[in-house]
Amino acid sequence: MIRPLSSKSLLKAWELIMIDTQTIFEIHHLKQQGFSERKIAKTVHLTRKTVRKYLDNPIQKRPVIRRKSKLDPFKNEIKQLLEQDSHVSAEVVKQRIESMGYAGGITIIRDYLQKVRPTNKQAFIRFESAPGKQMQIDWGHFGSLAYGDTRRKLYALAVVEAYSRMLYVEFTHSQNQSALHQCLLNAFTFFGGTPHEIVVDNMLTAVIERQGPLIRFNDAFLTFLIPFKMVPIACNPGAPHEKGKIESAIKYLRRNFWPLRTFTDLGDVNRQVRKWLDTVANVRVHQTTLKRPVDRFVDVCHRALPELIADSRETQTLKVYKDFAVRFDANTYTTPPWAISKQVTLKANQQTVIIFYQHKKIAVHDRCWQRGQRIETPTHKEQVRKLQRKLWLDKDIAAFSSIGKEAVTYLQALSQARQPIKKNVSRLLSLKDDYGTTSIIYALKRALVHNAIGADYIENILYQEMTPKKQHPPVRLKKEALNNIRLPEPSLAEYDAHVIKRSKK
Repeated sequence: MIRPLSSKSLLKAWELIMIDTQTIFEIHHLKQQGFSERKIAKTVHLTRKTVRKYLDNPIQKRPVIRRKSKLDPFKNEIKQLLEQDSHVSAEVVKQRIESMGYAGGITIIRDYLQKVRPTNKQAFIRFESAPGKQMQIDWGHFGSLAYGDTRRKLYALAVVEAYSRMLYVEFTHSQNQSALHQCLLNAFTFFGGTPHEIVVDNMLTAVIERQGPLIRFNDAFLTFLIPFKMVPIACNPGAPHEKGKIESAIKYLRRNFWPLRTFTDLGDVNRQVRKWLDTVANVRVHQTTLKRPVDRFVDVCHRALPELIADSRETQTLKVYKDFAVRFDANTYTTPPWAISKQVTLKANQQTVIIFYQHKKIAVHDRCWQRGQRIETPTHKEQVRKLQRKLWLDKDIAAFSSIGKEAVTYLQALSQARQPIKKNVSRLLSLKDDYGTTSIIYALKRALVHNAIGADYIENILYQEMTPKKQHPPVRLKKEALNNIRLPEPSLAEYDAHVIKRSKK
């Protein structure tokens, strides 16, 4: 049976919980009015001992009730582990003390380590740059965007003008060399010029190697900076305070722009962030300068952009395959059919893919971010159809197709396999001359059954299974063109129909 608390115990528990500043003030106010301690205790519903205690000292520290922790028996061991390695993780500590009998979770270990782990915090002097002297840049990762069944990683390059805190942001699906250069060029255009210095992180597209104070910058990055006459400055590893302005800008982008937004594609992300820059980021009052970045930027005078700027688009030399297309970034982009088998140059930015042949533009496509797609220009497809129609009017092809339906089917198979039709037909007609029409039809049937497309397969079948017929060379004429005349195979069905028609009369 549980005994109820006495009125005295209830009063003590109530006092422990409810004594607050208002009650203490009331005790002293009643005392000033001449109330006795007994009467004050009765008025505020406290014991006389409690009233006397708060009259003697109004500021009383609440007793700290310390509960036992599962970690208590192991704290000396944890202290020794921290002395050996101040950065030891909670997982490793848990593994060590579990062998000693610890049965708790990892959360209390993490909380305890956060309290007792020695810290080495340093003080840093804030520095301010002169107007137009310095820009700071850095990448941020922002998840991915979906294009159908394809997901592309999404990155943001942020560029901040150090004096004014004027911000430029551009989202991309890559952090490669050309993406960095394109974004920087767009940023310089946005700011209307270039600074004297550009502060970078140790990204591989800017810094290849460093040993202490010795830094080896990326050659392509240095080549890009030459026309702008800028000096690159690389931060020390693990020293975010050296580029604190851009670090703050990335955090601000995550906190203020990114939440609760939806996007359809990369273009939509960049349209939204540009609007955010113009209406929010660059017109708000900055917490450090206490001025709007757009107002401080008036004092900035950048160096003008050079007249000639190197092409920073992603560039590749590619082969045009038999489907009159090149392979780029997991997609195929078409070219005019006359470019088949030729080497072309592809230049791509975030919006457009342009294909050149010998410095002449031959195809322009919108860039597709969904993988496994074929991007066609209607005129390219129409050119192929015209070539195919013209091909069927060729005298050799007409002569070969007159052999029979097997020959027509094989021509279609050659076309679908992107085989050179004229070359194959010329060889097939020569084989017909050597082996005869019946043999060539037999070989075509065999080849179609096994999907063996090409004159080489037909020649192999005939060589293995047929015997060339005895050749009787025709009389050679003086005009070589007359020696190459080929007549279509006569259709015996037409003669049969004519005979049947005459017999009915």
